[in-house]
Amino acid sequence: MKKILLIFTFIIPLLLTSQNEETIDWITTHSIAIEDANPDSEMILFKQNTPTKFDNATLYGFGEASHNTKEFFDIKAKFFKHLVKNQGVKIFIMEESYQAEAGINEWISGGKGDIKTIAENFNVGFWYTKEIVNLLEWMQDYNVDKPREEQIRFYGMDVQIGEKINLEIREFITKNKISVDENLLTVIDSCANKKIDFSKAESWWQIQTPKLNELKEQLLNSKTNNNETKSIVRSLDYLISYTEYGSSIQQKYPKSTEFRDLKMFENVKYIVEYESKNGKAFIWAHNEHINKKEMYYTGSNIINLGRHLKDYYSDKYYSVGFDFGTGKINGYVTDKKKGNHWKTYHIEKPFRKTYANTLMSVDKDIYFVDLENALNNEPTNFFSEKSNHLVIGGGGYQPKPLHKILVSKIYTETYDGLIFVKSISIPDYKLN
Repeated sequence: MKKILLIFTFIIPLLLTSQNEETIDWITTHSIAIEDANPDSEMILFKQNTPTKFDNATLYGFGEASHNTKEFFDIKAKFFKHLVKNQGVKIFIMEESYQAEAGINEWISGGKGDIKTIAENFNVGFWYTKEIVNLLEWMQDYNVDKPREEQIRFYGMDVQIGEKINLEIREFITKNKISVDENLLTVIDSCANKKIDFSKAESWWQIQTPKLNELKEQLLNSKTNNNETKSIVRSLDYLISYTEYGSSIQQKYPKSTEFRDLKMFENVKYIVEYESKNGKAFIWAHNEHINKKEMYYTGSNIINLGRHLKDYYSDKYYSVGFDFGTGKINGYVTDKKKGNHWKTYHIEKPFRKTYANTLMSVDKDIYFVDLENALNNEPTNFFSEKSNHLVIGGGGYQPKPLHKILVSKIYTETYDGLIFVKSISIPDYKLN
């Protein structure tokens, strides 16, 4: 018996090592190298080896393993430019508020301003970086001398902010001399100015929604320009969604999380159907929103934006996730003595029992894996077996306790394509 145990003790590590080497060899041969993270350089190898499924898609969801990583931002910008040039994508949709649209679209269409004033349109602080503003500047350059219908347009899909929407609606009503109940205008002011308190449930939100819908009916029945009305009703729909989102906070978890992603899906669907000439769009959000399966761990069944998109658009939607090995990343620290602050952590090596631990051994700094190819042809089923990866949300990297951000996934179920970056760094927050 002891001899048998000794044999197994000796053989199993050898088998695992052999399997790991086979996995790495397959990835090395079949992954597509991304030459660098420079957002302005061409992806020659990807263009030569583009997966058919990627080529045939019309909606591209590009995630990020964290909201504060330079390489993720720059590589996504690189892919967006590639899709604009090679696939005719002109619609850019971001995990950002509707309110950001007007100012950004004015600027990228040739309006006045500079990189600092344009960044102030963002309501999500993570986007206030040189990398993202540089992308907007590229959009502005691209749009020069092009007619409106050929220009790139920016859209926000998120529903977590209500402020200032009331001002837009009031201006429209005043300009067109539309007669509406003044009490309803007071309601839009209240909803737009009230912030959601995520620490407690409030029935106040539920009471407002019917009133907002009543105002919507009055606007739809008004004798105003159809295009103008359609635009302002879209604005009001965002405020209605924000109010409904406030109502969902009182429901049992994960109702509010699922509601937010459902509304993002509805907003993407509207933008694709009514704002895109060719039905094509690029979606920029976190991994957990754009992946095609569910939020967080495998089996959570928390339906996200990407799952709605995959269910509705099938293979026309292509989901790209990001993973990484080492590097510097910010995390938010709650400290009663020193005060709450952001801290930069250095991850010196991939964590054990993660996809990254193996992916790090491939002899490429940045590479793309077509997961359909992996599902059908990778001999060890590496991407089809459950493993861990880091889920780094709005609070950034939170190493204590680490198990809370290490979650299990099956990559072939989660994404259509995977981009692995060996080493990451902090974005440039200095816009001067």
